[in-house]
Amino acid sequence: MHAATRCAAAKPRRQRECRARQSASLDGVLSRDHLHNPAAHGSTRRPPVMSAAARPRVVIVGCGFGGLFAARQLKRAAVDITVIDRTNHHLFQPLLYQVATAGLSAPAIAAPIRHILARQRNVTVLMGEVMAIDLNSRSLSLEDGQRVDYDHLIVAAGATHSYFGHPEWQAHAPGLKTLEDAFDLRGRILTAFEHAERSHDAQERAAWLSFVVIGAGATGVEMAGTLAEIARMTLRGEFRRIEPQHARVILLEGGDRVLPAFPPDLSQRALTQLERLGVTVRLACRVSSIDAQGVSTIDAQGPSTVDGERIDARTVIWAAGVAASPLGRTLGVPLDRSGRVIVADDLSVPGHPEVFVVGDLAAAISGGQPVPGVSPAAKQMGRHAASNICRQLDRAPTQPFCYRDYGTLATIGRNAAVAFFGRVHLWGYPAWLTWLLAHVYFLIGFRNRLVVLLDWAWAYWRFERSARIVIEPVKPP
Repeated sequence: MHAATRCAAAKPRRQRECRARQSASLDGVLSRDHLHNPAAHGSTRRPPVMSAAARPRVVIVGCGFGGLFAARQLKRAAVDITVIDRTNHHLFQPLLYQVATAGLSAPAIAAPIRHILARQRNVTVLMGEVMAIDLNSRSLSLEDGQRVDYDHLIVAAGATHSYFGHPEWQAHAPGLKTLEDAFDLRGRILTAFEHAERSHDAQERAAWLSFVVIGAGATGVEMAGTLAEIARMTLRGEFRRIEPQHARVILLEGGDRVLPAFPPDLSQRALTQLERLGVTVRLACRVSSIDAQGVSTIDAQGPSTVDGERIDARTVIWAAGVAASPLGRTLGVPLDRSGRVIVADDLSVPGHPEVFVVGDLAAAISGGQPVPGVSPAAKQMGRHAASNICRQLDRAPTQPFCYRDYGTLATIGRNAAVAFFGRVHLWGYPAWLTWLLAHVYFLIGFRNRLVVLLDWAWAYWRFERSARIVIEPVKPP
């Protein structure tokens, strides 16, 4: 037979084989309940029978740093991966505050998950919210009732806000975890100046020009410093009835220093740089109530019955507490006080070696110390969990997780930052330049790196913020 004739004859057979493999892969993702209930899909066709040679099914919940790097680590593994996330994008959270403060647009720090993993042929991406995980049946439930089975599971669901038993505060003091949060905060910040411009009452105008940030960790310090820059540099000369540079930015911290995760000398450096930017920092100050009109505080070191200060402020930002994703509670395993899953030294769930928990949801210990809830740790944990799954498939023992701390950085404002790498401590311009280069380097995608670098260069030389678009202005209380 002629070669062209043989190719033409073989083509329909190859197409049938390809369709069969795709069908088997999809059937491996859906749960047994759906496969055994064809009527639920509007079909009377009998479900196909999985062959004994079907590849192991790995499900990854969440596509933050931990989930994304786990999926990438399994790129060449002989497994079928299903990545499930509530959104369709991976978010570079360390720069999320830049979106909230109009320094960057959302696409500059986010990228579609499908695009990132498009060339990884063993990955299927599902957009959905996992509501519960059943360890006994090795399945999980989505928000629409659909069930997904797994042979190996990596849970990287992240964290959410914690208001220390006061959920009512969230309406008046939003936090910053998602793009939706960033858009909400950007609207609150920018429209506060607009309401101040329209107001004819001096007291009300002062309240609109007062911004309170609760919590002096890295997010709180970065937010406070950037708010001061917006008021004193970006908006200068753009209003006729108000002077934006007269806005008050107040940073509240219950502890005795800012950036408590940093060495004491760098905390003091950060405090000095914040005050130079015009930020009012109040240490040992605890919030007792938050409402639409402002914040009430008390002395954190004194008795709770002492009357504190009342701060009239229409814009309050919460950066004080973090709680693990509520998905961890559905596992039915021991949790720590923050709701994180207490994992074994190899990041698996005790009693369930096929399940791994990584990132902010994992209470992991490395070298006798808790693993911090930062993006480098999540990346390392995701890769390690994926590597341990490969070891299990090879019938080799898993390895304990060892966190490698490559340094910690926090920016405060223009030419102001702090950083430490072991015994090396940096502050001021050298730390700021190190922070800038590190964040550009670790962004996902060349386009995002280029856009962020250009936006930052423009903002540095022109003192302008290009993303000052508000879709839904915040209404006065």
